[in-house]
Amino acid sequence: MSRRSAVSLPDKRPQLVRRPAILALTLACASAFALSATLPLPARAIVPRTTLPVIERQVMCVTCKIPLNVAESPQADRERVLIRRLIAEGKTETQVKSALVGQYGAAVLGLPASKGFDVTAYLVPVALVLGLLALLMLLLPSWRRHARAQAGSAPSTPELSEAEAARLDADLERFD
Repeated sequence: MSRRSAVSLPDKRPQLVRRPAILALTLACASAFALSATLPLPARAIVPRTTLPVIERQVMCVTCKIPLNVAESPQADRERVLIRRLIAEGKTETQVKSALVGQYGAAVLGLPASKGFDVTAYLVPVALVLGLLALLMLLLPSWRRHARAQAGSAPSTPELSEAEAARLDADLERFD
């Protein structure tokens, strides 16, 4: 036998036939992609329709300066009519709030804007709480040391003399 006959010749079959697992995986991915194109958009892309109570909790009556959901005034009723009309037009929550700001000014919003100088309305309370916590962390150890020192140097009860002890015993016997 010659040496050449012992060496195997390369396989001339196409690679797709030789590797059926890769072919099956490719077909599965292609069919999943085609199927996903026919499915509706995910729920996060769908903006839910807003309602009057949702908006009422977030805006203020511009004359009463109280939340619209508790305001009882002609101006509050006019704001509610405007909100209902905008909702009927299919406006989203942000669009309704923008229209209210355009009509009545920024005072209609229940919360300050989250940009510009209005951010301080959010940052100042957080900074105060963090500052107070830091101050407490600094002062608490010294308060504890002071309390321990007070407990250690507290005056002990004075010893009674024999005459006082005898008088105390006599008083206790009289009350028994």
